[in-house]
Amino acid sequence: MSGTTETSGTATIDSVPGSAEFAARTHGLRKTYGRTVAVSDVDLAVPHGVVLGMLGPNGSGKTTTIRMLLGLTLPTAGTAELLGHAVPEHVDRALPRVGALVEGPGFHPFLSGRENLLRSAATEPELAGSGLRGAVTAALERVGLAAAAGRKYRAYSLGMKQRLGLASALLVPRELVVLDEPTNGLDPAGTREIRQVIADLHAAGTTVVVSSHLLSEVEATCTHAAVLHKGSLVTQGELTTLLESGGPNLVVAASDDVAGLEALRERGIPARRENGALRVELTEVDSPEVIATLVHAGVGVREARRGRADLEDIFAQLTEETS
Repeated sequence: MSGTTETSGTATIDSVPGSAEFAARTHGLRKTYGRTVAVSDVDLAVPHGVVLGMLGPNGSGKTTTIRMLLGLTLPTAGTAELLGHAVPEHVDRALPRVGALVEGPGFHPFLSGRENLLRSAATEPELAGSGLRGAVTAALERVGLAAAAGRKYRAYSLGMKQRLGLASALLVPRELVVLDEPTNGLDPAGTREIRQVIADLHAAGTTVVVSSHLLSEVEATCTHAAVLHKGSLVTQGELTTLLESGGPNLVVAASDDVAGLEALRERGIPARRENGALRVELTEVDSPEVIATLVHAGVGVREARRGRADLEDIFAQLTEETS
């Protein structure tokens, strides 16, 4: 895990009561730098076994929140708990069970990827001397770096450096894995591989927290989401519930979507063309009325199904409400 722990701050961190069911939790977490508020009163709850996407644009407070959770940065106010232990007082009890990649990996430029990883492995309490090389080899293979393990770190691309940081986080089995922008610098193939690593961790019961400013990444990899905006937590919960919160709608595959859109708008029914189909809002009408309107206008209906809101639309709506 990269980063250094701050040694100053005025926060008093106590154990968060009633959080045994959570892998990580904060209450009233706040961080200020002078007059700048980086994180404002965040109450975050990460249940065990989920993949939580911490979603927000750059500067929304994601990385600062993660650093406070891991004991790398002291909060100005509020409390935090990691795997049942108060942070930062007892962070040393939790960190051996946590793998983290925060703000990019930090390795020695003149050592090879394997040599850097061997140094990281030597600090793992669970790895005996004889098991170091096997763990390193397995971690390199897991992130697709086996062929480049002998190259100097300074010659690695940004994506390769991200992979090596992920390998360091996965040297031993973890109860919680925290990844800050893990696909940064990766090409599409590398992004797919990281998604598969996250899926494998989830299948094994590991809790994963993924920070990202990419809506597509959260939707593709996560079971839960927490949306941050300007340092505040806007919403959190199951991703499916969040997607269903955008309002009911109907997706219709019509014989003529242009004529169908015109017919619906003539009746005052909100609709738009999307990917060769019609997406119709059901705020003031029901599905049978939509179908009847299209059929009456001579537009054939090949398929109709309930749709869900697009995550991008929901994010825009949530952040606009808090601006």
